[in-house]
Amino acid sequence: MCTTLYDLAPSFPFREVQLKLDVDPKQQFEILPELGRGTFGTVFHCREKATGLELAAKIIPYKKKKDRGDMVREIDIMSCLHHPRLIQLYDAFDYENKFYVILELIQGGELFERVIDDDFVLTEKACAVFMRQICEGMEYIHSRSIIHLDMKPENILCLTKTGNRIKIIDFGFARRYDPGKKLQVMFGTAEFAAPEVLNFDEIYFYTDMWSLGVICYVLLSGLSPFVGGDDQATMTNVLQGAYTFDYKSFDAVSDSAKDFVRKLLVRDGERRLTARKALRHPWLAETTAQSTTELSVTKTKLKRYVIKKRWIKAVNTIIALRRMGARIDYDLV
Repeated sequence: MCTTLYDLAPSFPFREVQLKLDVDPKQQFEILPELGRGTFGTVFHCREKATGLELAAKIIPYKKKKDRGDMVREIDIMSCLHHPRLIQLYDAFDYENKFYVILELIQGGELFERVIDDDFVLTEKACAVFMRQICEGMEYIHSRSIIHLDMKPENILCLTKTGNRIKIIDFGFARRYDPGKKLQVMFGTAEFAAPEVLNFDEIYFYTDMWSLGVICYVLLSGLSPFVGGDDQATMTNVLQGAYTFDYKSFDAVSDSAKDFVRKLLVRDGERRLTARKALRHPWLAETTAQSTTELSVTKTKLKRYVIKKRWIKAVNTIIALRRMGARIDYDLV
């Protein structure tokens, strides 16, 4: 029996949020130490003064009208997404050329970081548990006529450091689907982008489902199906749509799991599983369909995959800081 949206107890209060203009967020929230930095802003731990509720504050400075418009769109989209599998928006401010986006605090870290922990036993069943939750979140997003457009492992967090509940985050690239308008985009991460994105063809809800297929392939094997030596090679591989299960990692993976991936990594988007159909696939719908055998080869390869990603991220951060004129002490890197 499939778990439905209504079987899920919310872990965080759902709130209707409207962007507050020229209101100082520090009157209501105490900004605490930094949690992390991204391309567009910095995330801080914060606390609501009136209630003591622990939250996260994403602070994004802006100068251009377009940048402000992008943030307004993201806040508008997040304000209507109320589901336990999605990070929740708590408040939002536009104050002194900065956006203060107050969010649910999620402290479990990225999904792949959780999976490679020494205390985590990676099995096909565990992979199915994660993919089921991701598909539940995606079904809801699509039911609200929204396409995420940036599904990748970094945008899937674990709610806690010891549990297996996940949250989908980062709606900066998300778009509302309007059947009266042709929607085309040229952004995202090449490794997880669908062929129609790279071809600058029309996108649809099925665009997200390709990305979920890539995530599932990596989760089951520790290998990336289309990654090449650089972004251009990766894009060529994606456009060709050629991948294989002929790796040692897949020896312990069931035919049902491979079939699930196969029905997502279809070049013709119309033939891909929708989120709703993915939830009805035997691999996710039947609890007896997944093996509890430890995927030790996969975990070893997944550790290498994550470490490589960390290095790439670190190098890109250093390059970005140098472009901004920052001085870097390499002995500390």
